[in-house]
Amino acid sequence: MAIRVALIGTGNCGSLALKQLIEDARFDLTGVWVSTPAKVGKDAGDLAGLDVTTGIAAVDDLDAIIDARPDCVVYCAMGDTRLPDAMADVRKLLAAGIDVVGSGLGVLQYPWQVIPDKYIQRIEDAAREGNSTVFMTGVDPGFATDLLPFALAGTCQRIEQIRTMEIADYATYDGATVMFDVMGFGNEIGDLPMLYQPGVLSIAWGTAIRQLAAGLGIEVDEIRDAVEQEPAPEDFDVAVGTIKKGTVAAVRFQIEGIVDGRPAIVVEHVTRLRPDLRPDWAQPAQPGGSYRVEITGEPSYTLDICPTSRNGDHNYAAILAAAGRIVNAIPDVVGAAPGIRTTLDMPLVTGKGVYSPLS
Repeated sequence: MAIRVALIGTGNCGSLALKQLIEDARFDLTGVWVSTPAKVGKDAGDLAGLDVTTGIAAVDDLDAIIDARPDCVVYCAMGDTRLPDAMADVRKLLAAGIDVVGSGLGVLQYPWQVIPDKYIQRIEDAAREGNSTVFMTGVDPGFATDLLPFALAGTCQRIEQIRTMEIADYATYDGATVMFDVMGFGNEIGDLPMLYQPGVLSIAWGTAIRQLAAGLGIEVDEIRDAVEQEPAPEDFDVAVGTIKKGTVAAVRFQIEGIVDGRPAIVVEHVTRLRPDLRPDWAQPAQPGGSYRVEITGEPSYTLDICPTSRNGDHNYAAILAAAGRIVNAIPDVVGAAPGIRTTLDMPLVTGKGVYSPLS
């Protein structure tokens, strides 16, 4: 029997998740929630970019999604800039007995020692009330910062440090909120957006640091973060608009989990809007962008992950990977114990059900 699933949020990741939910026989789409008034009433097939009519019209009413009684909701609505509302949405869904999987609430990937216990308890209470489960994942934070490092760490006899990296050109990324409001591109140098305010990076990627530490069986004493910005040498255009000369055109930030005075776990991001900016910063393993896992130990490893797609560039492929990770986890989330689940306690998602040779 197909799993009844609804989708919340049809942005970059949500629209790609929606495409799979429609095409994958494992799932029966029950509803789509949108935040943009112009999308209300549109068919799910149209929102997914498919030449099909599903009969499922988009709504902006969460109660309507709940009333359709899905087994699981894929939550891809923006959580970075509306955290209280997103947390309230997830609690409401869980209390109604609906499992939740998605990327929209990154703090729930591994919230312990990252956000206050009272917020964790509210989620756990809602899950207990509804006998339901929540699993948040993605790419980074996500499988590039937990699943893949754990796979390599399981072969080591000694580990001194784990470093995960995203090295990417975001010029083609068309999410204006992420680019301007979250990442701060186009800002004056030194004008720090929310993400770079003191301690915010340590929360946003603290989930990755804490989860890796838990898997390694070590205790992180503190988490430190730092950010560098690089100005545009002249005006140039990217997908979301014009970057003016002298404003932020490249960013490097790093979050360190400190154990006994040493950086045991490090998450590093190098994000450029042009490949010629800051050549001294880490370079991707393929043109455009890649992810990297480095383990220093015995043995040591460098693993480069190079997402590609027939339908888009490296940014599209990375978002597609996040959507696939989310949707393919649904059967295991539906079968999981109630509460907040993480990569540490979820079974391995193997891609069961997605084999489909080209005709």
